[in-house]
Amino acid sequence: MSHVEEELDSQPECWTRAAAQAPEHRAVLPAPGERVALVGCGTSYFMAQAVAGLREAAGQGETDAFAASEFPHGRSYDRVVALTRSGTTTEVLELLARLRGRTRTVALTADPGTPVTAVADDLVVLDYADERSVVQTRFATTALTLLRAHLGLHGAAAVADARTALAVELPQGLVDCAQFTFLGRGWTVGLANEAGLKMREAALSWAEAYPAMEYRHGPISVTTAGTATWMFGEAPEGLAEQVGATGGRWVRGDLDPLAELVRAQRLAVAVAEARGLDPDRPRHLTRSVILDPRHG
Repeated sequence: MSHVEEELDSQPECWTRAAAQAPEHRAVLPAPGERVALVGCGTSYFMAQAVAGLREAAGQGETDAFAASEFPHGRSYDRVVALTRSGTTTEVLELLARLRGRTRTVALTADPGTPVTAVADDLVVLDYADERSVVQTRFATTALTLLRAHLGLHGAAAVADARTALAVELPQGLVDCAQFTFLGRGWTVGLANEAGLKMREAALSWAEAYPAMEYRHGPISVTTAGTATWMFGEAPEGLAEQVGATGGRWVRGDLDPLAELVRAQRLAVAVAEARGLDPDRPRHLTRSVILDPRHG
């Protein structure tokens, strides 16, 4: 069994622990009414998108999400939350250092013995969710669960659905599809983006992600026999039928959307193994992107 398989299998336990831990960090996590930005790179950026969608929809305050390299320094925020598994990613460290002394920052990380400790004002450590695989699974979803619980939006059903996602067989024939499109609405757009990234990283698959209503505005043209379109959350009316009319395969997300992401993680591993790839070591990727200052 690969490291990533072991790590994604442990997510229900990690989520349970994160939800219980959330009240301990109430003082350093965003308070209702604060203007907040969440930042990250890669998977962490997509988790930031999901949290931003959840927080705004819950009426807890204006919330933006940015790739760390694209943070708009002309805007004012009460708090900036950085997601960084390794605590060493160059763009995140540079941003936190630049914000120090003028905007309160908190970093969620898996390793407290890394440089992020010196540049973030506050730290939330999820060391039990750290990973050996380059491909992120449990750290990302555990960080999202902690923040979801902090917002009062996490329930036991999410953990139960994650166990279901790990136990049930993937739809027959899905591994053989040539192209995958993941769709979301609101906070699940970030999850759809992450599902697409997992397929590209681990399985070198042609995978795309869109807001569900945008899918009709061009992307549906790639859908045909041998492709799959996977919806995270409730689908717009009539979309499943439109996909069916193309000859493509429709995958309905009946579980909690975060548990649906677990199913997509499993799919990425299954496709990688079917193609003879090592999902722990994606092509051209490393655990953390640390840039040479001469080329950053």
